[in-house]
Amino acid sequence: MSKAVGAIVLVFCASVAWSEEVTIAALGDSLTQGYGLPAEQGFVPQLEQWLQDQGRDATVINAGVSGDTTAGGLSRVDWTLTPDVDALIVTLGGNDLLRGIDPEVSRANLDGILNAASGAGVEVLLVGMQAPGNYGPEYKAAFDSMYPDLAEAYGTLYAESFFEGLGGAGTDPATLGDFMQADGIHPNASGVALIVEGLGPFVLDLARKAE
Repeated sequence: MSKAVGAIVLVFCASVAWSEEVTIAALGDSLTQGYGLPAEQGFVPQLEQWLQDQGRDATVINAGVSGDTTAGGLSRVDWTLTPDVDALIVTLGGNDLLRGIDPEVSRANLDGILNAASGAGVEVLLVGMQAPGNYGPEYKAAFDSMYPDLAEAYGTLYAESFFEGLGGAGTDPATLGDFMQADGIHPNASGVALIVEGLGPFVLDLARKAE
C-alpha cells in the first residue's frame, strides 16, 4: 500500500469512527440549566458547540432544573431517558448540600439514577463535588465519597468536579470573580467556557462509549 493510499484509508477510518451521532442528556440543577445566562451561553449549548468543534456529531439535551436536588433528579430520570438518549451526564448534589440533606439519602438517590441508566443501557458520566468543611468531617467524608464509590460500583465515567476547568475541587471562589456572576455561585459565560473545556474531554469519552 502506498503512503498516499494509506493516508486516505486513515482519514476514511477516522471519519467513520466519528460518524455516529450521539444524543446526550445533561441531568442537573441550575449549573446545568444555565441560570442567569442567555440560553445560548449556558453550559449545554456551549458544550454541544465544543463537541461539534472537536468533530463530534452530538446533540446535548438540557435536563437541568434550577434548585433541583438528587431527589428531583431521581424523579425525572425515567422520562429523561427517552429511547433516543445514548448517554447521560449527572451533575447533582449542590442543592442537597445547601439543604444539609443526609449524604446517605443523596447517595440512595444517585444510586437510583445510575440504576435507571444502567437498566436503559445508557452510558453515564457522573460529576462529583465536595462538601465544605463546616458540615463536619463525618458529613464531608460521607458526601465526598459517594460519587467515586458509585462510579466504581456502576462502572461509569467519573469527573471529580463540575469546576474542573476553573481549578477543580478546593479552588477558592474568591479567586474566580472574573468568571462568576454577581451571586458568586453561578459561572458567567466566560466561566462556562472554561468549565466546558475542563469537562469536554470526559464527555468525548462518554460519547465514544455510547457509540
